[in-house]
Amino acid sequence: MAKPLILVTNDDGINAPGIRTLISVMKDVGDVIVVAPNSPQSGMGHAITINSTLHSSRITSKDSEIIEYSCSGTPADCVKLAINELMPRKPDLCVSGINHGSNSSINVIYSGTMSAAIEAGIEGVPAIGFSLLDYRWNANFSESKDFIKKITENALKNGIPKGVVLNVNIPSVEKSKIKGVKVCRQANASWVEEFDKRKNPLGQEYYWLTGKFVNKDKGEDTDEWALNQNYISIVPVEFDLTAHHAIQELNEWNFQ
Repeated sequence: MAKPLILVTNDDGINAPGIRTLISVMKDVGDVIVVAPNSPQSGMGHAITINSTLHSSRITSKDSEIIEYSCSGTPADCVKLAINELMPRKPDLCVSGINHGSNSSINVIYSGTMSAAIEAGIEGVPAIGFSLLDYRWNANFSESKDFIKKITENALKNGIPKGVVLNVNIPSVEKSKIKGVKVCRQANASWVEEFDKRKNPLGQEYYWLTGKFVNKDKGEDTDEWALNQNYISIVPVEFDLTAHHAIQELNEWNFQ
């Protein structure tokens, strides 16, 4: 049987160590084409480029079997361009990451990594976003390789439910300390944001966004709980944002 065609992308940029590790795993699973931003795009969410041009260029890979393109756009742009222009056919799977840092809980909203995966899902391509809970550029991604391969093979074998994308977060611990995999719900957590107000040499005010992550969820079935217990968390994410439970209540409003 022909190997599956796998699109690899990310938000940290095509030269990030995380995506290099993901490529090394995926080439053992299928035929790989890489389309990733030419510079870091963390926190871009699902932004797309509509008021300027997009550029992509084929780059020389150390592995002659891997086709790689760098793209001037956002992670979502990369997926759109890959599927519609750069790939010979629609991929069998899109994997995004490995992100440098967590995309658990509410972080999924802001994540360029997950937005790339979600864009693939919107395009009808099964997709997984992978993140390691270590923001360092030189984080040790090698400990997660076997788990990523196993999750990917399961997704290809069993199929990801229609309209669903997988958000996978991995604790930053030694492989021997990872207890296993938990399928979870997204924890009810948020960022308490603060703006550090400063002035530049010209006296103009500017701001640095800071804050702290607050987990308000005490449940033991969440991604935050699983990660704190050294489990890999898998959250099935829907890109249909309809609040179906609210439709009946809203229909009781008087719009006359």
